[in-house]
Amino acid sequence: MKRFHVHAHVDDLTASIAFYSRMFGAEPTRVESDYAKWMIEDPRINFAISTRGSTPGIDHLGIQTDSAEELAELKARAESADLALHDVGETTCCYARSDKHWLTDPQGIAWEHYHTLDSIPVFSEKAAAAEPASACCPPQAARPVSPTRGKPIAIAVKSGGSCC
Repeated sequence: MKRFHVHAHVDDLTASIAFYSRMFGAEPTRVESDYAKWMIEDPRINFAISTRGSTPGIDHLGIQTDSAEELAELKARAESADLALHDVGETTCCYARSDKHWLTDPQGIAWEHYHTLDSIPVFSEKAAAAEPASACCPPQAARPVSPTRGKPIAIAVKSGGSCC
């Protein structure tokens, strides 16, 4: 079974952990000095926050698979639909070793498809040779530049009444 993934950058990790813990009704499953993650079952989501980004807000979305077969299915679907895919293969990021690839939607939103292989004690194990793009983050060339990218969008919230 697959799990929806959201990774957001935050300015204040402590305040954000407190907020999301109350919102989800659960404490994070992993907390590091620059990172926290909740593995929620209802709804089935892997929600992560970190202080590693330059601008607060959504960094990327993704789908985490439970098996290599599910990841291969997502990759085959993307390739058969002729979607531009950046295949990273096995890499380390976000305190985990994973097999992954990236897609970027028409708005420039990065989508990560990955299968977690193991937990690691550091955010990322850097290769000895310099990498052209971080395997942890989508390649910047795949992200179209947008004047509104990374800027919060104001959404009016009404009390009472119905919505959606």
